[in-house]
Amino acid sequence: MNEEKWDRLLQIKTMGRDDSHADQYRYPYEPTPYPVLERLANTGYIRKGDTLLDYGCGKGRVDLFLAYQTRCSSIGIEYDERIWEKAVANQRSGVSGRRVAFELANAENYAVPETVNRIYFFNPFSPEILQKVIRRILESYYTAPREIQLFFYYPSEEYISCLMTVDEFLFSDEIDCRDLFPGNEDRERILIFELQGEE
Repeated sequence: MNEEKWDRLLQIKTMGRDDSHADQYRYPYEPTPYPVLERLANTGYIRKGDTLLDYGCGKGRVDLFLAYQTRCSSIGIEYDERIWEKAVANQRSGVSGRRVAFELANAENYAVPETVNRIYFFNPFSPEILQKVIRRILESYYTAPREIQLFFYYPSEEYISCLMTVDEFLFSDEIDCRDLFPGNEDRERILIFELQGEE
């Protein structure tokens, strides 16, 4: 099913790139392709009862799609007010909008709710901001130890280097997405890291 059909089915508008407020720290809005989200949804890693946190949610595609497909709850964080307003409009019109919340916030200042146990990134910001976000995630984890899975779609070398330095993160799996697009691009994958709950 193509991008337009999914948007229509979900009753949302998430297509198109937006780099009007991008800079060296915050990267342009570009939605995760639906075929990648379908593959993630079909892994069983995200299920009903899970709460997903989507950093740099943009217009809310990841949140609304995964809430629809997996019945999870989802929270999207967006710092750009104009794009966040589009996410809120999509939440109002979307078929899975009741399971989703969008917050206007800077990722590095956002306190991760203790209900969150799944976290999604599609290169929303620089490695410098990522390091601050990881500290926030660890604060939440140590306050309420639980299993948390982190999904990194299309990871950069800088992101991978940063993730490998976090002692608490265990690399657990990789979802290969290279066959979904032409070009056999190595970055076309989702890396999965996890924080273990209490032993």
